[in-house]
Amino acid sequence: MSPGDRRRAPAVRPQRADAQRNQEALLAAAGAVFATSGVEAPIREIAAEAGVGTATIYRHFPTRADLIVAVYRHQVEALAEAGSALRSDGATPYLAVARWIDRFVDFVVTKQGLAAVLQSDDSCYDPLHDYFLDRLVPVLSDLLEVATEAGEVRPGLDAYELMRGIGGVCAAAGTHRRYDARRLVELLVAGLRQPQ
Repeated sequence: MSPGDRRRAPAVRPQRADAQRNQEALLAAAGAVFATSGVEAPIREIAAEAGVGTATIYRHFPTRADLIVAVYRHQVEALAEAGSALRSDGATPYLAVARWIDRFVDFVVTKQGLAAVLQSDDSCYDPLHDYFLDRLVPVLSDLLEVATEAGEVRPGLDAYELMRGIGGVCAAAGTHRRYDARRLVELLVAGLRQPQ
């Protein structure tokens, strides 16, 4: 690229604050609709939830896959950011772990309808699993490390293993009315405590 080309290249401007808020509201609305109606919900249902027209959704997300990927990434980011917020809100390290895992359960349970899409042949979804692990395993690892150093949880806990276990418990959520994944995860989290 010559110096003249650099002068002509348009600068990438950050998204305006109101546009960022609108997009976040749209992603939150899509996430809520996906959780209740599945990822194949009509775009008009998402638009109604967000209080916008369908054209607004298509302007931001030209395909359903674009919207699904954006919602998934948005929710992973919110869960990742919750780790540091929970550590600094004055809760004990064990409670920070328990509260983060509670949010993780919400995330996993509401993604059950997404599982089939993520396992589809569409390559746009391929990077999402690694993205999920790259963002969330370190967050739980940090929370567990702080809680272990405080003597509040058992030493030697592996964040990846724990997340896989919770995912397994949550996999059957909604399949039987007497199956309560959240109660079972609460029992699992109680078992993390360091015996006194």
